[in-house]
Amino acid sequence: MTLRRISLVIPPVGPWRDQARWYRWGDEVGYDVAYTYDHLTHATARGEWLGEAFTTLTAAAGITDRIRLGTLVASAVFRRPVALARAAMTVQDISEGRLVLGLGLGAPPCELADRGENSTMGEMSARFADVVEGYRAVLDGASQWQGKTMSFTGLETMGRPEGVDAPELLLAAHGPRALALAARYADTWNTYGGPGSTQLDADEYWQLIAQQAAGFAVECDRVGRDPSTVRRSLLLGFGRVRPTADVDAFLAAAEHAESLGVDELVVYSPDSPAGMGSDPRVHERALARLR
Repeated sequence: MTLRRISLVIPPVGPWRDQARWYRWGDEVGYDVAYTYDHLTHATARGEWLGEAFTTLTAAAGITDRIRLGTLVASAVFRRPVALARAAMTVQDISEGRLVLGLGLGAPPCELADRGENSTMGEMSARFADVVEGYRAVLDGASQWQGKTMSFTGLETMGRPEGVDAPELLLAAHGPRALALAARYADTWNTYGGPGSTQLDADEYWQLIAQQAAGFAVECDRVGRDPSTVRRSLLLGFGRVRPTADVDAFLAAAEHAESLGVDELVVYSPDSPAGMGSDPRVHERALARLR
């Protein structure tokens, strides 16, 4: 299996005028998807401006032509089904079908920032499942829906604009409950390894990704789904494995990802904060070798 997509994350840190150049650059050099974060607060952006994800992608749609645009990932901590569907389908409409809607469990600091709460992992998992299932209900045209932790009723508007297809649904999952959710509903499963992965050395990290991939396949079998029908996406660069350090590191990461059945490799953009930045020429030369 070869990589079907090579994509990048452009953190929404700093004013739009600084972010915009990287969306144009990603479009020009051949990346497949440009993703952005969906955080209210983040340790890597302490003291910085952090832009809103869907507004950022709407702006990016206006200055790019080819590259797809996505959230990696929208946060179930502060997103709810109806508002999420409205934002996502607006971007999908404006971008002419280029959205990849990534959804994830969310981060505890964002929950504290949003409403001063600190949910258990079980509560966060239940909310994640409800956001996914409620979002799907909105797009299917439901006027009311009841989940375990949330609901909606009295929805009189359309779930999506006429003639606009639902976006690709990417679900980030690392643990058993989230992997089961992704196996049931995702078009694409994404992992970066999970919080504990950031301190692993390269060998330990790749072993962990292999274990997660095997666990995902088991969950697909459990729900009667062929694992090969779900795209596998890997975000690299938040821990000790840094694919954009140089061209050889990029190529080695791509080869290792392919060996584990990964379809999409996602790396951090050159202007990423917290020491994750890199030389744009590394990206350009690696892409030229991989295409």
